[in-house]
Amino acid sequence: MCFFQPVRRWQRVCNHMVANVQILARVDLALSRRTELAYAPTMDKVPEDSALMLRYRDGDVAAFELLYERHNDALYRYLFRRCQHRDAAEDIFQEVWGKIIKARENYRPTAKFTTFLYRVAHNCFIDHVRRNKRHTQVADVDPDNQPDPADLPEMQTERSLARHRLIEALRQLPDEQRDVFLLREEAGLSLDQIAAVTGANRETTKSRLRYATNKLRTAIDEPVGTP
Repeated sequence: MCFFQPVRRWQRVCNHMVANVQILARVDLALSRRTELAYAPTMDKVPEDSALMLRYRDGDVAAFELLYERHNDALYRYLFRRCQHRDAAEDIFQEVWGKIIKARENYRPTAKFTTFLYRVAHNCFIDHVRRNKRHTQVADVDPDNQPDPADLPEMQTERSLARHRLIEALRQLPDEQRDVFLLREEAGLSLDQIAAVTGANRETTKSRLRYATNKLRTAIDEPVGTP
């Protein structure tokens, strides 16, 4: 069951984030200190993430840009729904990509790139929580909780109620369950990958995901008018 669908609103949020410019500026700055490649690797076939990261390690800026395009939306949604604050999510988002950039020199494809990426994101979020408690205050409005102007009024009301219930139920989940659910739903990670990211064993991860999914389904299936 897919709870969240990619929508244009999320794309607009990500496209307007200052992080895009700042991250690419860091890339240009880092690569300006390297010896220029004598050739540019071609990308006729769709390369895997790990291959792109290896190319970026060797100085191929285009490889990083493609890698960034693939994952920036899902990563931002994961962080926003964990933090529930746009400013905090953007700060962590930039920090995560900064760490990915710095790690390129020693990168080895010992696991899927998404496992590596979201392990960094998971740890950055935990560090952020330890540094300050902004994410525990009143949450920002989720962009997906806004009505789509293209919908009919009746559809807007129905979808708005469903989205509101889902977002509120997500906020009420214990942090470990919310984390596992978002890693599955937003990042598309497998149970084994989620276990590697969070440091929990597979059975604990499976149990947390089951509890989270059941609670969210119950919230969505509540009759209209139920408080």
